[in-house]
Amino acid sequence: MGPRLVPDWLTQWEYAHRGLHSSGVPENSLAAARAAIDAGMGIECDIQRSFDDQPMVFHDWELDRLTARAGLVEDRTRADLEMTNLQGNGEPIPSLATFLDIVDGRVPLLIEIKSNPGYDVEWTCISAAQLLKDYSHEFAVMSFDPRVAMWFRHNLPLSVCGLVMREDEMGHTPTKTARREAFAAAHPDFLAYDIAALPGPWVAELRAGGLPVLTWTVNSEAKRKTALQNADALIAEGAGLA
Repeated sequence: MGPRLVPDWLTQWEYAHRGLHSSGVPENSLAAARAAIDAGMGIECDIQRSFDDQPMVFHDWELDRLTARAGLVEDRTRADLEMTNLQGNGEPIPSLATFLDIVDGRVPLLIEIKSNPGYDVEWTCISAAQLLKDYSHEFAVMSFDPRVAMWFRHNLPLSVCGLVMREDEMGHTPTKTARREAFAAAHPDFLAYDIAALPGPWVAELRAGGLPVLTWTVNSEAKRKTALQNADALIAEGAGLA
């Protein structure tokens, strides 16, 4: 499978990591989306599926850190999650459907699909694609799991697909061999690479060959400087914002 032409918009924006959140604006909330839009930034958000297979905009597998409730997101229905308030401003956890309605193409979206080893991520891809196939605005899907890019390239081939990577014991690619294998399997349109691993010769070689490289999480002035020198677009928050 040969390389695909990646749209220019992907690298022409800076992206607010989990929306433009702050102490009073929770990450991945509708308020964080609106704040990013108002600031003229693209939005990076996370999704996972509910018990009834609905894509929800939420990062953690557990509810504890971001809400007053406990337990796994995947054990609760969309209706239940939409009645679960986020700490900070009391907004409910948004579904992807609601999130897309709010953004409505005003800024581009990077949609990270959460996965774990052994997780049946295909069901999340299916549930997200049901909404994204009718979303006629700028978006890209990405994941640490190479199966996500593989699925979208086959089933929603016009979508832009990225592979998220880091170079430590966390995530799906803790070794050099695992990273090369994941890259070969996903054949991504772009990389979203951990800023802690930049600069690096392999990523630099891929970028020099024309593969767009985004980087996360840019959350300090020093990381911003590194990102501007070694990546094509930034996923930033806090002190890493321009």
